[in-house]
Amino acid sequence: MTEPLRIAIVGHTNAGKTSLLRTLTRQVDFGEVSDRPGTTRHAEAIDLRLDGQVAVRFIDTPGLEDSVALLDYLQGLPGESRPERVRAFLHGPEARASFEQEAKVLRTLLEQADAAMIVIDTREPVLPKYRAEIDILTWCARPILPVLNFVRDTASRRDAWHQALLESNLHARVEFDVVAPFHGAERQLYADLATLLPTRRQQLADIVDALARQADERRLAACRVIAGALIDVAAMRRALPADQVDEPARRQAFVRAFQDDVRRHARGAVDGLLTVFAFRPDDAELADLPQLAGRWADDLFNPELLKDAGKRLGLGAVIGAGLGAVADVALAGLSLGAATTLGATLGGAASGGWRPLWRKLENRLGGVQELTVEDPVLLLLADRLLDLARALARRGHAAMGRLSLHAAAAAAAEGGEGGLGDAPLYPLVRALSPARGHPEWERGALRGMLRGTDDGERRALEQLLARLLDARFEATDASLAAPPPPALSAPSA
Repeated sequence: MTEPLRIAIVGHTNAGKTSLLRTLTRQVDFGEVSDRPGTTRHAEAIDLRLDGQVAVRFIDTPGLEDSVALLDYLQGLPGESRPERVRAFLHGPEARASFEQEAKVLRTLLEQADAAMIVIDTREPVLPKYRAEIDILTWCARPILPVLNFVRDTASRRDAWHQALLESNLHARVEFDVVAPFHGAERQLYADLATLLPTRRQQLADIVDALARQADERRLAACRVIAGALIDVAAMRRALPADQVDEPARRQAFVRAFQDDVRRHARGAVDGLLTVFAFRPDDAELADLPQLAGRWADDLFNPELLKDAGKRLGLGAVIGAGLGAVADVALAGLSLGAATTLGATLGGAASGGWRPLWRKLENRLGGVQELTVEDPVLLLLADRLLDLARALARRGHAAMGRLSLHAAAAAAAEGGEGGLGDAPLYPLVRALSPARGHPEWERGALRGMLRGTDDGERRALEQLLARLLDARFEATDASLAAPPPPALSAPSA
């Protein structure tokens, strides 16, 4: 068995060391992330496990607090080499007194690590204390990979830090935003590390391959979660007896209950996506959409959004006008009436047989009205869930704020991406037609529980939808790409 790589995570206080480890290991509860300085006080190990084995053992270290004074102290110690002076310091009294925190860092790097990643907050100016930190770390004679954090921030001094690293003879570097990593940045980090650890090159290449497989598995699992929710909603049918259609209070309660069930399926999909990407339930906030009140699940029934979605599906502006609809009932995105559901059943008759069709005919003769969702609701739901999945896929596990789905959608729109505006999701909605003839496919519904939902046809449809979603998922917007390398001037004399 190959020994795991041992990587020390070092740097100044509050640079994002613990945050980087949460993101690289997808362990959102590791350590403590805070804006307070000196949050990490002791070296703490955390493992990256791939294919059941420990691939990398990271060691989170305290922040260096007084690097200028320590560098001056080290330079005055006896020893023929810099590592010897570091060892002399670690055995001396100052390692247990004035420089106790710094001693923990250097001891970890010198005695426990194969290499180090120094995390740099690029929003900070290149001060003498940061140059001293870098100098001290090189005294341990271990390969060092600078990790430039917060490079997306408008206050980032990225170019200045690139220049400072060159002047410190650190030519390998990686840009890695711990809250929203660039697309492919994680794998690039390990690939760059291989240039510093040539004897571990194959081991690091295996890690990159394993991470790529895990990313594929998460993406496909997310697509299956979304596909399952879409089938649930497309299969939804609720019957309202004719004697209740004429009672406004009962009609309104009937519609509200139906909408709540749609939202329940949407929320279940959100929870499923959070689980797939290893987030806690309260890490994603379904934020308000622009100029609209309410959370995005309510906007699944917003008439204007549905009208736009309907136009993109070629349905014109006729939304919520199913036969049998009562004028004073808010039916945006819903169809109430036997004739509308009859047409939907005919569309799914090839896969569902004629029994559902016969039931529709019976309902029609008995005056029973059935409520179902229209295609624009399915399109909006697919679009919103796909946006959320994309955002979670590139979300760092160190983010302290909740994820805004509106922010994710806005970022996608800026890059030319988005379910309603780009290559249409119409094939996905069209593929959902068979579910309309199978109300028993709705998971969690009473009839679904009575008849069972472990249906081969449902699973086949879920797989088809997941493939269609996967094709859309892989389309990445411009905000995912790492920024181009800066033009650096030659070091000054």
